[in-house]
Formats: sequence, structure tokens, C-alpha cells
Amino acid sequence: MTTPRTALPDGAAEPYRLALVGGGPRATYVMERLSATVGRLGAQARLEVRVFERTGEFGAGQAHSPAQARTSYLNRIACQVSFAADESTPGAGPLRPAPERPTLYEWCRRTFQETGDPDFDLRPEDWPKRHVHGRALSEMFRAYTADLLRHPGTELHLHHAEVVDLAPLGRGFEVVTADGDRYRADEVLLLTGHSFHDPGRAASAPGGRTRHVPHPYPLEARLGPEQCGPSDVVGCMGMGLTAIDTVLHLTEGRGGTFQPDSGGGLVYLPSGREPEAVVAFSRSGLFTFARPDNHKPNGGDHPGTFLTTGAVDLLRAHRGTPASAEAGAGAGRAQLDFERDVLPLAVLEMAHLHYVTLFGPGTALLLTQRVLPHWLAFLTGGPAAPRTGDLLAPLERAADEIAEVLDAVLRGKQAVFTAERAVGWPVRDVLLHWVRTVYGASAAYEVRRCVDRSVAPSAVTDGLESPCGMDPSVHGNRFDWQRTVSPLPSCGSAAEVRAAVLDFMARDQLWARQGNAGNPHKAAADGVWRDLRGVISYAVDDAGLTPASQRHFLSTWVGHHNRLANGAAPEIMAKIIALIEHGLLDVGAGRDARVRVDEATGRAFVEGPHTGLRRPVDVLVEARMHGFDPRLDALPLYRSLLDRGLVRLWRNESPGGEVFEPGGLDLTAEFHPVGADGSADTRITVLGVPSEGARSFLLSALRPHVDHYVMRDVLVWLDGFWRAAGGRRLPAAVADDGVSNR
Repeated sequence: MTTPRTALPDGAAEPYRLALVGGGPRATYVMERLSATVGRLGAQARLEVRVFERTGEFGAGQAHSPAQARTSYLNRIACQVSFAADESTPGAGPLRPAPERPTLYEWCRRTFQETGDPDFDLRPEDWPKRHVHGRALSEMFRAYTADLLRHPGTELHLHHAEVVDLAPLGRGFEVVTADGDRYRADEVLLLTGHSFHDPGRAASAPGGRTRHVPHPYPLEARLGPEQCGPSDVVGCMGMGLTAIDTVLHLTEGRGGTFQPDSGGGLVYLPSGREPEAVVAFSRSGLFTFARPDNHKPNGGDHPGTFLTTGAVDLLRAHRGTPASAEAGAGAGRAQLDFERDVLPLAVLEMAHLHYVTLFGPGTALLLTQRVLPHWLAFLTGGPAAPRTGDLLAPLERAADEIAEVLDAVLRGKQAVFTAERAVGWPVRDVLLHWVRTVYGASAAYEVRRCVDRSVAPSAVTDGLESPCGMDPSVHGNRFDWQRTVSPLPSCGSAAEVRAAVLDFMARDQLWARQGNAGNPHKAAADGVWRDLRGVISYAVDDAGLTPASQRHFLSTWVGHHNRLANGAAPEIMAKIIALIEHGLLDVGAGRDARVRVDEATGRAFVEGPHTGLRRPVDVLVEARMHGFDPRLDALPLYRSLLDRGLVRLWRNESPGGEVFEPGGLDLTAEFHPVGADGSADTRITVLGVPSEGARSFLLSALRPHVDHYVMRDVLVWLDGFWRAAGGRRLPAAVADDGVSNR
């Protein structure tokens, strides 16, 4: 059963009333498409749009506010952020002229020319400060709203207010704000973004003498000198992007500076206004790995060889577990176990990409052919299917053979032309590629001269160190999944763990600078856990996993994804290294760190069970993003909707009765909420974070030229909206001319 949108007849005096709850980045994208397609509004129809944003930062929201700390950065380069639909999105409708839909890089160049502000002086591959993105979002929002208002019959109201409830009224709603105001709406689009958990509901506050900060944003308000002063030790719960923002705000944001050192790194010079120390800890004991320099063109994402949607379909057909009829949007599909079924393909894809990057495209066919029979047997199951641990064995044997041939040529034991006749792959090209990857272009040039003169190339490589932090041995640089996700030792003193963290981060910096197409480790992580996130989502989303496996996926593998492929820029991680080396940032807790409260003193301690560290903290900051859960949310809106029965929680249920409720809402394929009675209310559409649970990897700015899912979601809403608003379709000649109708 559905509650339909209210269609407005042509000629009616009353406007169709749309309420946007949440005025952040998705509101900017919505306003772009709404204004570009407003020609679909009937000639006699009227449209009233109200946008509610509790921070008053229309177009940007709190997370991307132009007023936020200048020490916070995006973790996506400037040319990979956009604000409008483009040619890559089918069915988007009339597109704006190119100058009206710039990428963030293009917007920054224009703004730098106007202002001279160095924050906007960016190259396409630079990492912008987050306030820069916020300024761009705000400006584009204003431009798109102005465009909307050029159309007769439209009006727009912006409300600096928090929406706390939607009260059914006739065939629509009253939008209720925290100050008691009420506004009529025929249709509501919820774009609320991320909130955080109420400490009382989540039982996360440590209590006692330690001050608890459940959410660090906005940083200036929640982590100013009044909340944590120079005499305080701050516990930083989390080591991801939010923690990095927190650490830099408490150090560089307090007047500290970073200066280059003679070794190419940074040295931190404190101001004296920082906290006494920041103790950062997490289950992994590691900050996110540095995002590699981007050397892929737009549309150059790794397409996948073994981890593909077709492979997932075969897994589901041959290895899946029958699903419950109540399993969610994927009801009736066989469910997978991520660790047993999907992870082996992800690891195989990483290993294959690692070795192709290390040895070059001349080995791709050999490496692929060696593993294909085992891969197909794994997908189809049966008694002959290889075990998970055996799936990489043919690939490793092929890597051994390649290394042996290269070693013989390097040592002068075999001539290149002789080796090529024996193996059938381009030995010379592979050797030069390997040298370039491990030693750099100048060494590859010298090795080429040796090969062409029939001189053993080892004369060049013997004793040479890799400038990229790679193993200099031709048999080195092997793919190791366990070492990839857990590079720290399992035990050791706090000082030993600190040294291990610094050693890994220094090596990771070198790998990141080599780029996501040149370094085998970074290519493997970026190519699978970033480029193939859509395939992972295809396997996981809509109850694609059993309830137990999905629970483990969210608690474990999302964290691995964040570290491997969703980290900060190398220049940001260089600052974190400098703070650890200075001693102000303490990472000695190691893996599996926890918070304990001393009953005698009431003070919280950060404890490292494997390192012996036990350090008292005066302030404890939850520097991590909380998963969406209306039952725990600090804001009341979704609890109100739950209480009214307008929404319900999505659930993944197995035939055996096991149930997992991650916290996200139950939504239809068109993003309408399913209520307590099982009916879908098409007057409400929910985009973004509240659909977590049924969907994965939803935190993302709009990306150009890739048919990005954020814009596709907007278009799903938009088409239904115009049908309900008494709209009409544009003539084909107008819809296809590439220019919005105004």
C-alpha cells in the first residue's frame, strides 16, 4: 500500500509545496537539477520550495561549512568534485552551459583570479581545504536558487531552523521546527546528512572527572581553549579523517607551525597553546593510510578483472545461502558470506593488480591466465573448488617465475632475447618496467643502455636503494594481504609501537607519492577498495549478505576500507608524522586500545592492552563518525518519525530467524520510507545517510564525468517529483539542446 504524492491540477491557485529538510551538499545538487528542469512546471502551476538548514549554512551544511577550521582538508582532489549533472549521467535532462557547472578546480581558478586568496590557488590534482569546498557549495547553491526564481510561478524560502517533526495534515504534512513554527508541505525531501549519537542514549560517555565531547564539529565551538586548554591531555577516540581534523585543529589550529626538515619531511614548532598531549587510539592503532597521488584520468578507474558484478552473480547462484522472504529489498536472493565468498575475490583482485603494476602490462595476460581456472572453480563451487587460501597460489607461482627470469637477466646469466624465446612474454619491457617502478626513471634509462649493450644490468642496480620505499630485490615486493591490513606488530612496548607506526607511515608516504597507478601497494588498494566499491556494494547491499556477515562487514571491513582507500592526502599525513615525532601526539596505545575509568579517582584512562600504556586523559573526544541510527541520534527528527510510524528500521533477516538492524531506514527503490504498517509513503523521499544499512559507502561529494550515484539518486526523486507537481515534459528539441530552460 502506498500514500501517493498530491498532484496539483493545472490552473489551481494553490502552489505545490516542497520542503527540503537539510540544506547541505545534496541540497545544492537537488537545486541544480530542480532549477535546470523547472520548465516541466505546468504553465498554470505554481511551486513553493522551503529549505530548512539548522546551521543556516545553505548549500554547504555543517560538515562543509565555509566557516569551519582552516586546518581541515577534503580527501578528494579538486578536479574530482563537481556540483551539477553532466553528460555522463543518462536522463539528467537539460544540462547547463559548461561555465555554470564547473568542477571545484575550475571554480577555484576563477575565484583565485578574483580574490588572490592562496587557498584557491590549486592545481587539478591538489587537495582543497574543506572551507574552500564549502564556499563553492554555498555560491553554487545561491546561483541555482536564483535560476529557479527566474521561472514564473516559483517561490523560495530559506529557514535557518531545525526540523523536529513531520505532522500529517490532510494529504500532506506540517513541517515542525524546534522553535514551534509550522509550515505546510505537500512533499518532503529529507537530505539531513550525518548527525551523531546522543551520549545518554548510546551510553558512550565515560563519566567521572573526564570531560566528554561526543562529536567534535564544529571544531571551534566544541574544542576551543575553554573546552581543552594547554594543561589538558586529550584522548582522541578514532584515527580516521575526523580524528585527523581534530588533531590538526588542536595543534596547527592553535598556532603551531610545520617547517620542512632536511630529510624531506616536516618538523612541528609548537605555539604553547596546544593541549599537553593528544592520545590517539583505535582498534587498529593506525591512522588512515595516505591517499596516493592521482595519476588516473577521469574515467580511468580500474575496471576489475576478477571482482566483477558477474562474478558476484555466479557466487550467489552457486555458493549463496537461501534468503528469507523478509530479508529486505533483496528478498528471495541467495545471500553471501563476505569473508568466505567476496573477500577472496577482493584479495585476488588486489594481488593481480599489485603484480601487474609491479611487473608491467606485459605480464597481465600470463598472470590472468594462470589464475582463471582456479577463479572459475571458486565461483561455481563444488568439490574441486579451491579453498580461500589457495586462490592466490597460481598467481604467486607466476610471480616467482617472472622474478626468476628477471633475476637471470639482471645477473647476466641469460640474454634478453634468449629469455623472451623461452617464456613468450616481453622480458625486456617487463625488466625496464620493474626497474622504473622500484628504482625510478633514471635507473631504468641506465639499465636500458646495459641491455642494449649486452652488459649485466646488475651493474646499475646492485647496492642501489629504492627512492620509493620498495624492496630492491627482484623477488621482493610480494603481495601480503595480512601485512596490508595489519602492518603493526602484534605486541611490543609503547615506544616500540610508536617506532613501528612511524616506520610504516614514512614508507606509506613514499608509496603515496609514487601514485595510484605507479606503486603496486597503492594501485591495489585504490583500484579495489575505491574504484570497485560499486561491485562491493553490489554484493553487500539490499541484504546481499547474511545478517551475521553484514554485521561483521560493517564492524570490520568498512574500517579496513577507510584505512586502505579513504585516507587523507600525503601532505596531511606528513603533519601527523611530525606531531608523533615531536611527542605531542601519542600513538603508543597500539591495537585494541580502550578507555577505562578509575573508580577511585573518577578519571578516564586510555589503555593499550598489548603495549602496557595507561595514560589518564582530561578530555575524551569521540573523533569518529557514528553510523546512522534514529534510536540513538542526538537530533529528534527521525525518532519523531519512528514514533509516528512514518518510517521503520530496515532489517536483514535470515530464514533461521536471525535479524540484524544496522540502524538505517527501510526505503523503497525510489527512496520512499516504508512505515510501521508496511506501506510506502511517496510524499516523503530520503536521500543519503539514513539509507545506511541497506546501502554502503554513502559519504561522497558529487564527482564529475563518471555517472555518479549521488546524481542518479537525485534524478530518481526528480522524475517522480515533476509528475506529482503538475508538471509537463519538455519538448525533445528543448530537452536535448544541452541548455537549461529558463
